[in-house]
Amino acid sequence: MSAESTESDVVILDDGVPTAARVYDVMLDGKDHYEIDRQVAHASLGVMPELKEIAAHNRAILHRVVTHLAAEQGITQFLDLGSGLPTARNTHEVAQEANPDARVVYVDIDPIVLAHGRALLQDNDNTRVITADLRKPREVLEHPEVNAMIDFSKPVCVMLVGILHHLLDEEDPAGIVRTLRDAVAPGSYFFITNFTRLSDSPESAQLEEVLLSQLGTGRVRTPAELAAYFDGMELLAPGIVPLPLWRPDTIVTDATTIGVRFMTGGVARKN
Repeated sequence: MSAESTESDVVILDDGVPTAARVYDVMLDGKDHYEIDRQVAHASLGVMPELKEIAAHNRAILHRVVTHLAAEQGITQFLDLGSGLPTARNTHEVAQEANPDARVVYVDIDPIVLAHGRALLQDNDNTRVITADLRKPREVLEHPEVNAMIDFSKPVCVMLVGILHHLLDEEDPAGIVRTLRDAVAPGSYFFITNFTRLSDSPESAQLEEVLLSQLGTGRVRTPAELAAYFDGMELLAPGIVPLPLWRPDTIVTDATTIGVRFMTGGVARKN
């Protein structure tokens, strides 16, 4: 993508190349996307019409997890990787509602996130947004704005919410998670959600083909591959489950649908 940001806040955007952040914005009925992003979203919905429902479930579990960690586990630092565009009830809003001193850093490769984030957060001293590439985790961890906000000698919640399925196998997402895990203090948490390959759903493979052909990224992984991301950490109950089943705050009337089961996630603690 032809895009870059500088300290002068000049952001150059290429509206001819779709990005995961803007396609997700389409799924959440946002307004910060281009026609090319809508094309990818509509092609994906043609394969799996439940994707808008799945995006809503992904947003809802973010609210529940962040509330739990900030209000009940005393976590005051959140590193939201592949955060996407600002939308209703963002990580910092949820965390700071539970604890006004909570600090949040948003990281995304799409510079439009930086532009919107800086406008949204200009009066919030406990939140930052940076442009960086998750595929280079050491650069993220060493970024001066990250280190100005996050103290890695103390527990932090590392959030990989709906982003690892946009990394190809050769980009070693499991290795990226290990690098991040090794860098954070004991008592830190990892919060991961991911598209999950369903044995009874041929749409899983079809969606992967659409994402690869139109977005250039997309890998629907097996439950075992998702579980491997949490190696060496202690999973919180109820484990790795379909998103609406992680400590739901409303009754889940039907847990058998693709809309409920296609995306799974969990939270684990580094001991």
